[in-house]
Amino acid sequence: MSGRPGSVHGPVPVATAALPAVPAGFTGREEDLARLLPVLDPAAESDLPVVICAVSGLGGIGKTSLALCAAHRAVRAGWFPGGTLFVDFRGYDDDPVTAEQALLALLDGLGVRGDQLPRTPSAQYALYRRLLAEERRSMLLVFDNASDPAQLTPLVPGTDHHRVLITSRDRLTELDARLLRLDVLKPQEAADLIERSLRLSDEADDRAAVEPEAVGELALLCGHHPLALRIAAGMLRKRWYRSVASLVAELRRAEDRTQALGVRPVFDVAYGQLPPAQARLLRLLSVAPTPEVGTEVAVALAGRAEEETLTLLEGLASAHLVTPVRAGGDVRWRLHDLVRAFGAGVAAEDAELREERERARERLLACYRRWADAADDRLRWLPGLPEPERFADRAQALAWLDGERAGLVAAVHWAGEQRYARGAVALAECLGVYLRWRRYFDDAITVAGLAQEAAHQARDTHAEAAAWNNLGLARRRADQAEEAVEALTRARDLCRSTRDRQGEADAWNNLGNALHDLGRAEDAIDAHTRARDLYRAVKDRHGEADAWNNLGNALDGAGRTEDAIDAHTRARDLYREVGDRHGEGTAWANLGGCLEETGRTDEAIEAFGKDLEICHAFEDWYGAGQTLVNLALVHARTHRPAEARTYYLDAADAYARAAAPAEAAAARSFADALT
Repeated sequence: MSGRPGSVHGPVPVATAALPAVPAGFTGREEDLARLLPVLDPAAESDLPVVICAVSGLGGIGKTSLALCAAHRAVRAGWFPGGTLFVDFRGYDDDPVTAEQALLALLDGLGVRGDQLPRTPSAQYALYRRLLAEERRSMLLVFDNASDPAQLTPLVPGTDHHRVLITSRDRLTELDARLLRLDVLKPQEAADLIERSLRLSDEADDRAAVEPEAVGELALLCGHHPLALRIAAGMLRKRWYRSVASLVAELRRAEDRTQALGVRPVFDVAYGQLPPAQARLLRLLSVAPTPEVGTEVAVALAGRAEEETLTLLEGLASAHLVTPVRAGGDVRWRLHDLVRAFGAGVAAEDAELREERERARERLLACYRRWADAADDRLRWLPGLPEPERFADRAQALAWLDGERAGLVAAVHWAGEQRYARGAVALAECLGVYLRWRRYFDDAITVAGLAQEAAHQARDTHAEAAAWNNLGLARRRADQAEEAVEALTRARDLCRSTRDRQGEADAWNNLGNALHDLGRAEDAIDAHTRARDLYRAVKDRHGEADAWNNLGNALDGAGRTEDAIDAHTRARDLYREVGDRHGEGTAWANLGGCLEETGRTDEAIEAFGKDLEICHAFEDWYGAGQTLVNLALVHARTHRPAEARTYYLDAADAYARAAAPAEAAAARSFADALT
């Protein structure tokens, strides 16, 4: 961060030879100390011409506490017989210390006073450097709370046997220094800080031990931020008669948590020093539905070109107001919870800023809708259909959806606000196939439920029918068959009311599956037959293939295995005709089950093998697990236990890759039973 022209500088600071004490209650940071102390060791080799370590991080994150702890340990170890000098540069006050002011303080600390002090700054610098060069015993210079390399550069010793330890809210990349970025505390360290602070005040205060869950929640509300945690502990000490849970409830109700915790002044200072474009982006990042966003989302929020947005993000990262996070070959940008709360609080205080925030939400929702729609098109794509925008294959579409899932799902919650309802409902419809494919059934139920409520409020019958259909599909996959039947019946009736024959066919087909799950085979057969006939009427060959496949399952459930074989064969051929290989694999799997029931074992094994090959091609690991279990069962029934065990173990591996631990454990158990 550059200096502030025209600022008025305060009095000359004091360079203390005795280090300030480490704040009471300091805890954790052992990993950070393990990184810092080896750099300070004068006996350690370094490629740096002068060994400087700059600790940077968000305001109140504990930089000074860490530096002082490391310095005290180093002094106790006898590393700095030449002594220490500590200067507070007040870098983020209205009157930051200049290099020349600090120089006077350092010379005073070195014993240069009165008539010994040269008159001109150049002579003073020369004396300072000579004294450090002549002092052969190692010294440690602690330059605390600096904001500008110009404060520091003239004061760096010209010899490599001294050490310089700097703290700053900014990442001082202009210095040739070892840079150490300080993050928030780990959850257990944060809880320990609260408990230790309470015990230091009153050794009989056992609230942290009695309410460990509330302490964990309090630490989370504080963002594991040391200053916020210390203030929260102070509030508890002041209210010694109240529970930790009561403070948690109070903070949850607060409109601005940074204000409630008393840390807002720290963020006010950092925010006030930002250039206007960076300050605007910080406010808009707080609009994002998740604390971490990709560059694409930041660009949408900013409403600026990508290159310009990246420059602004890098400036905020240098000030530790956002944190860049590597994600594969990309970078994502994380906003600390308290910074996010602060940005939202600033935007809420002014009508113009509130409207700026709402326009940013509209841009983000439009961005999400565009790319989620393109990704959904790719997942549904069949030969002959138009090529979807952006995503060349399923893998690319799935990778984008995986990376943005949290934000996409959270954005659907905006459906409850009239201004965003239509866009959020459309976004929800784009996510149904993906969430079911990845087996995120809880998310699928939430998303579809939000869309259904918003569409109903807007009297958008078509969108509501689609939402009920997606809700039914999600509930069925989550083993909630009764609720699925109810949702899919609603979808069917709404489609009938608008004479949407395509939608009605989809609803009948999905309803048949839910009825089959409930053991209502004849009702399922009727539903799938109706779906098949409707698909034929609207000339939807792919839908007809789905109906035949599901009809085969219902016929098999009713004991009509030969009819089921015919239905699955028809489905397989139709899937081939329309180019749906994954659908073809499903038909092969169902056909294999029916063939095995009729004693046609070799044909069944061949059918399962066809499906397994397709599952691997699509990286459908859950489907692969199911088919491998079927192969294991066939081999076990034909008295080939070794082959059956191998298939069970392969099934366990496939289920593990599909994040299905219960199914993986069951497959391993069956394998163990065959040893």
